[in-house]
Amino acid sequence: FKGNNLFKGNRSRLTYDLAFQNKPLDFWGISYDACAVNPKGSYTRRHIKLESDYLYKVIPGFHVGAALYMRYTYLSKISDISYLQGQQESYFFTGLGASVVYDTRDFIPNPQRGFYIMLRELVYPRPLGSAGQNIFSTTLIADYYQRMWKGSVLAIDLYGQYNGTDVPWPLRAELGAGGSRMRGYYGGRYIDNNMMTAQLELRQHIYKRVGATAWVGCGTVFPSFKELQASDFLINYGVGFRFEFKHNVNLRVDLGFGKDTYAVVFNMSEAF
Repeated sequence: FKGNNLFKGNRSRLTYDLAFQNKPLDFWGISYDACAVNPKGSYTRRHIKLESDYLYKVIPGFHVGAALYMRYTYLSKISDISYLQGQQESYFFTGLGASVVYDTRDFIPNPQRGFYIMLRELVYPRPLGSAGQNIFSTTLIADYYQRMWKGSVLAIDLYGQYNGTDVPWPLRAELGAGGSRMRGYYGGRYIDNNMMTAQLELRQHIYKRVGATAWVGCGTVFPSFKELQASDFLINYGVGFRFEFKHNVNLRVDLGFGKDTYAVVFNMSEAF
């Protein structure tokens, strides 16, 4: 369950993401280096998460807010326990944080113009989890939308997630997870402490309710900034089909490609 609730007068906004999961998954490890060399394994993940952000408009375009993140993850039926590199099989986390947002998008699910810039800082206090340590997480998103010729929109997305070093595996960044960034990669094909991605997408209305998209991008996960290398960045590109089943709300089908991989993504609304 995922959405945005805009309150009266659009002075405040509640964003939420609630998920329950119990499914078998492919698994390569919990670091970029391990994922690059390990043969494909498997495990079953039981997962409950709540991510909620409340934002209040201070002045037009600018919002400040508070965040509450809760997550419980349990891993079972793992094919090779060494892939966890000595970490626990289950964790519980509670994160508290604050964010600053600059948002001039005309319509959140399908922007045609405007900026969206978000900086969020979270702390997972040691007493409110099972990791045995305080964990800090920083997320930065910068999006830009511009109408080009008739029926077209150019969209740019920059994303960064920094969690520090030696982060428990359920909080590590998963390349391709969520179907919004690095589309074409299996969610969790590459995992590590931190992640950076960039993508440029052209969206074109074709006829009545039908549209299409094409995008290019790149990204990587990495253990720390000291160990970040240009050669570790992975390519991403693809094309997509859009059907407007409701005004300004699209059903999307994306075919994404990456390094030795491809995937089809079905979803609602735009990727970003």
